[in-house]
Amino acid sequence: MYKNHFKLLCAVYLVLKKDGKVLMLRRFNTGFADGNYSLIAGHVDGGESVFDAMARETKEETGIDIKHEDLKVIHIMHRRCESPDYERFCVFLEASKYSGEIKNMEPNKCDDVRWFPINDLPVNTVDYVKMAIKNSDGGIFFSEDGWG
Repeated sequence: MYKNHFKLLCAVYLVLKKDGKVLMLRRFNTGFADGNYSLIAGHVDGGESVFDAMARETKEETGIDIKHEDLKVIHIMHRRCESPDYERFCVFLEASKYSGEIKNMEPNKCDDVRWFPINDLPVNTVDYVKMAIKNSDGGIFFSEDGWG
């Protein structure tokens, strides 16, 4: 018998690299980590694959298109959340290419979009995002966050 029933939410993050830099978005007016930099990201909707979710979120947030065959999973993170009712399973993907011009498509949720050196991320980068980028660059495929 299960002691606790909880939800495992799946989130996707895009590590988009160019010339030793990574594309970061500063969160604004979202209620979570506002004022901090993160990656293109979002939740997987029901009936949607991780790759479909990443392509959708990328288009919604930056206006660029990515194809399934240009995506690869580079890191997985199991995150403990503030609420005991759910945890997060985070899938970090890298795109080998994209098409279109990068624009801030959600100015009500993001107030800055720019490239940062991957080895010199902003001090105000979301901690677990910084850890996932570092781990994936170091060849570490799986990590946990918030477990003590």
